[in-house]
Amino acid sequence: MDKIRVLIADDHTLFRDGLRALLVSIPDIEVVGEAASGKEALRLAADLQPDVILMDIQMPDLNGIEATRQILRTSPHIGIVVLTMFQDDDTVFAVMRVGARGYVLKGADQGVLLRAVRAVANGESLFSPEIAARLMQFFASLEPASRPELFPELTEREREILSFIADGQTNGEIAEKLVISMKTVRNHVSNIFSKLQVADRAQAAIRAREAGLGSSSAMPDDNGVIGG
Repeated sequence: MDKIRVLIADDHTLFRDGLRALLVSIPDIEVVGEAASGKEALRLAADLQPDVILMDIQMPDLNGIEATRQILRTSPHIGIVVLTMFQDDDTVFAVMRVGARGYVLKGADQGVLLRAVRAVANGESLFSPEIAARLMQFFASLEPASRPELFPELTEREREILSFIADGQTNGEIAEKLVISMKTVRNHVSNIFSKLQVADRAQAAIRAREAGLGSSSAMPDDNGVIGG
């Protein structure tokens, strides 16, 4: 089985040494290079074409986020796992936006790091538990997008009457339900036809039902008429 070829990019020598010692002890992983700066990471990524890069964020001359952006622009097949002490929302989402597929905190359990390397090498994504929890909390706190208003060109009363038309209600039934005169209903219906640019009641009902108004049982008769 082919080994997962890993490039380590971190400006701290002791941290790189510790990572290399861990990875070389894993049978299915091969460390193919080490970079001590962002620009060096760019050069080695282009030359070595590793399967996975373990990328620090804070590095001299080019930070890990920008290095990730530039590497993936020319080598989108490389999987990048960010290794960092930062877990604030701004950093997490900046990393996601540039295309990194893994985010692991330094000091995380070795098993988490190895799972991230293998997952990213297989084209998947993996975030350490702390980051995954932050993402879930962030998205859970978002308010659902408000549903766009149906037929904004209609008044509230006209939308109400259109819904009755979609349900197959006649003008007389609508007038009785809304406690208004037949003439008022006819005027509203005329306005609805004009605003929706439809020719008759059946077309108005079809437009309304396509938008989700009315019940499924209200269908035009053989003459294409819904209500009267």
